[in-house]
Amino acid sequence: MRMIKYNRAGNLANAVPALEFQGTPLEWHRLDDGVMGGRSETVHQSAGRGLHFCGTLNTEGGGFVSLRAPLQSESMPKEMEAIRLKFRGDGKTYKFIMSNGSLSGGPFGKNPSWQADIPTEARSETDGMQETTIPLKSLKPSFGGRVSSHSNVQFDQTEMRQIGFMLSLNLSDGTPNPKETFGDGIFSFSLLIESIEPVLSSIAPENKEL
Repeated sequence: MRMIKYNRAGNLANAVPALEFQGTPLEWHRLDDGVMGGRSETVHQSAGRGLHFCGTLNTEGGGFVSLRAPLQSESMPKEMEAIRLKFRGDGKTYKFIMSNGSLSGGPFGKNPSWQADIPTEARSETDGMQETTIPLKSLKPSFGGRVSSHSNVQFDQTEMRQIGFMLSLNLSDGTPNPKETFGDGIFSFSLLIESIEPVLSSIAPENKEL
């Protein structure tokens, strides 16, 4: 059984440029469960105009895969109310995540990641993209997979310095991600993200097909 050694410096050095946000190009590095001894592995690559988040997830000893990209300080203006995503998935429920980019997160840290679920439909290359709009006020704070119940934890978009996508054992509210929308044992996954856009108006549909 192969163990995948986590190499943060190597992951950062091999960041993949894809997509942009607020006119700023994004560079994506992987952060998988190898950081806690797991054996899952992301293979990410630019795909035309988008980003292909794919690979193999192994629930034995771990249970999550993710991609992260740093944000510039000016990327999150106060008037931003939501994030609009266009993507093609595989029927699994992924998560959209934001954080201040601090390394002092995790179960015992002081800096949560803010998460929202992204349910996807299994679509082929000939099918259209899905679109979803995530209100920033709907993001839930998570400390290493543990959802915070502390009322003093407040989301401040102007402090966000990292954006990302995740597939994990738990949903954004801390409940288990069902096998039907996650997987079991060792399995592959695939999420193609075509665009990430800010929403400055509160009038926006939550889900629609393109």
